[in-house]
Amino acid sequence: MDKIRVLLVEDEPTLAMIIKDTLDGEEFEVILAANGEEGLSRYREAKPDIIVTDIMMPKIDGFEFAQAVRTINRDIPIIFVTARDDFASKQRGFNSGIDDYMVKPIDLEELLLRCLLYTSDA
Repeated sequence: MDKIRVLLVEDEPTLAMIIKDTLDGEEFEVILAANGEEGLSRYREAKPDIIVTDIMMPKIDGFEFAQAVRTINRDIPIIFVTARDDFASKQRGFNSGIDDYMVKPIDLEELLLRCLLYTSDA
């Protein structure tokens, strides 16, 4: 069975490694990017099955990143994992084309579950 490729775009290195360690294993292969600009580059190279991204990042933020991905691929699942819990950010995220929104601190098992649900037919 092929692993599900997850592009994780997170500028906080410690959190990125915690999420990577949680998802990496038999089912997932995690590709890391430190910001939206790097995320777009990694997206084009890696052709992931799902994207997990922060909003507040240098260079290209999560909103711009999601919109850019949507111009390339309308179908790839995108999950925001962010500290921004205000309704306006959630609304802007969904309007940017994301599929799901999780507010930090997140439950890592819940993130794993959501990744599995969105890629169950990948």
